[in-house]
Amino acid sequence: MDHAVATAICEQRLRIVAALIGVTGDWDLAEDALADATERALRRWPTDGVPGNPAAWLTVTARRRAVDVLRRRALETDKLVELANDPVFGEDGMAYEVSAGSGRPGPGGPGPAVSGTGADAGLHDDRLRLIFTCCHPALSLEARVALTLKVVCGLSTRAIGRLFLVPEATASQRILRAKRKIAHAGIPYRVPDAQHLPDRLDGVLAVVYLAFSAGWSAARDPAAASEAVRLARLVAELLPLEDEARSLLALLLIQHSRQEARRVDGRLVTLEHQDRSRWDRSAIAEADALLGTGGAGWAGATRATSTGGGGWAAATRATSTGGGGATRATSTGGGGATRATSTSGRVNRGPYRIQAELAAVHARAERAEDTDWAAILGLYDELHERAPSPVSGVARAVAVGMAQGLARGLAELDALAEHPALRDYHPYYAARGDLLARAGQHEAAAQALARAADLAPSEIERTQLLERRREVLRSPG
Repeated sequence: MDHAVATAICEQRLRIVAALIGVTGDWDLAEDALADATERALRRWPTDGVPGNPAAWLTVTARRRAVDVLRRRALETDKLVELANDPVFGEDGMAYEVSAGSGRPGPGGPGPAVSGTGADAGLHDDRLRLIFTCCHPALSLEARVALTLKVVCGLSTRAIGRLFLVPEATASQRILRAKRKIAHAGIPYRVPDAQHLPDRLDGVLAVVYLAFSAGWSAARDPAAASEAVRLARLVAELLPLEDEARSLLALLLIQHSRQEARRVDGRLVTLEHQDRSRWDRSAIAEADALLGTGGAGWAGATRATSTGGGGWAAATRATSTGGGGATRATSTGGGGATRATSTSGRVNRGPYRIQAELAAVHARAERAEDTDWAAILGLYDELHERAPSPVSGVARAVAVGMAQGLARGLAELDALAEHPALRDYHPYYAARGDLLARAGQHEAAAQALARAADLAPSEIERTQLLERRREVLRSPG
């Protein structure tokens, strides 16, 4: 019975919460009403039996709870009228249907399909309204990510606190402030119009990626990373013609495909040393289909530098917060595919497309030594031209070292050494240590790896870097 409730919540929670927020305008009330409905289901379904449409039962029960609360709020009279007149939540709403794939529940059966029917249909979906509202640029980036994880992904405040390495109370306040700002600053509960959608979509995709990275970095919370993949899938389904949305989903699928090989016995395993037979090939195949790159033989996932996750997260962060000077998406209009245009005016693929293709190149290698570093370098050159940042410069330097010689890669890193953004960036020192070790400069490599370990944000990363340092010091010569 608990399984039936859990399944209904997992499949329809976002739809129900989004619909309740859309009608009541009260984020906390929507979450509380659904929590109350869930508690009632856990009590009643074991004796009454599972209803024919569990999601509809939860929706109507949550609606009734919201109505009860609003009824007690004398100042909410207008919202009560709105609720009473809403065809979704009419008094005989128990007869209404809520089904997967329907845009909104409606009398007499499922509403119009949303997924896969084009951007116009997606624009009317309550879930998309909720996502774009959570990711509104008026909110700080941290608030956007925390609010999305809480309201859209359904993570607990405690789990969000763990992800951001802050106390639960701090995470709670961060989310509370975001909700208050939405309420008091008049942030609209809607998807931006087609003219402004591409720019706003960039922010949504950045938040989804940061949400993934928060769970993926240092293998901190695989469940959170899984939720972010689910969210990326939802965005891609709701906006099926947006290439960057599909590419982000492909990128996350490839990265997430190697979670079982990435952390073994509580220790991080670098891409080079992972057991590639443990990679999720079905996820990689799905990414292949999304990218349309014909990646037959894909066997794994991505990452040019040491432990994965953090560098990509930082790269995304640099892209999303770097002012957008070199990266700006423009729509072809009419719901057509999104294209990315560089400042030079040349039409390119978007940054998520390039990163996903980078991941795909790694995934094609049956063994680490089979990696096509020349192809990877070419893609990094394109990414660096498209969205230049010191972080992507570090990853590119590694690719230069592997494709054109270690000395050239180290020279590229030397050229970045004085950049302020890299002063305390541990992947820079990890990359430097790795290239120096491959070049046989073991003492210098050990120093760089020790510096990287000092700066690493988590114990599991420090342990992995110090193990690598000991390995270098044991190397002959």
